[in-house]
Amino acid sequence: MNKKQGLPWDHPRFRSWIAVGRACQMMQNTLARALAHLDIKPPHLDILVNLYRFDGISQQELARKLLVGRSNMSMLLPQLEKRGLIERRSDAKDKRVLRLHLTPMGQDLTAQAMAIQTDMIERTLSATPIEQCLEMAEAMEKLIERLQAEGGRD
Repeated sequence: MNKKQGLPWDHPRFRSWIAVGRACQMMQNTLARALAHLDIKPPHLDILVNLYRFDGISQQELARKLLVGRSNMSMLLPQLEKRGLIERRSDAKDKRVLRLHLTPMGQDLTAQAMAIQTDMIERTLSATPIEQCLEMAEAMEKLIERLQAEGGRD
């Protein structure tokens, strides 16, 4: 390694990079444990919450929102469909497009999972002033934009 480039931990922003990654990993692990009794994982929750908010979204739109590829969607959606939580229906105008909908069972499960997630968010961030939470969100949104501009998807 070229000495002039330096080592990652010598970079003044390295601590921030590591902290973001570790916080994300810990949030995912904590959420996974909290959702385990519902037999869903955080990626399933991401899908269910988006269908709760955007009923009838297409698979392609959902993949774009979640920053995942079609192959990821084609693994996760059948799992949820098999459990009777979602259903795929053909678009009325374009039969090639599949629209995603929560079933009544999916709506119930999603409501339970969102309550767990909301409680976790409140417990975790309640000591942090709202202004600081908003600043953190803005910083992370800018980071996401920069990574997307560099071609990052997930």
